[in-house]
Amino acid sequence: MESGDKVVDTIIKKFYQRSKVGQKKYGTTLENNKLEINEWIVHAQEELMDCLLYLEKLKEEINNKLKSV
Repeated sequence: MESGDKVVDTIIKKFYQRSKVGQKKYGTTLENNKLEINEWIVHAQEELMDCLLYLEKLKEEINNKLKSV
């Protein structure tokens, strides 16, 4: 399936690939995963915390590059 938007298509492909990795790693799909509501919330919080860490690292990298110019 193609959306006609290269950026959207790239993200869709990444979602598909991520899904395959998760199914292999956890042996189930999100649809069939039977976690409790609180467990889903904890997973989401952990993912968001990781995202903040990655953004902070990228910010440091950009700042370091700008200082060296």
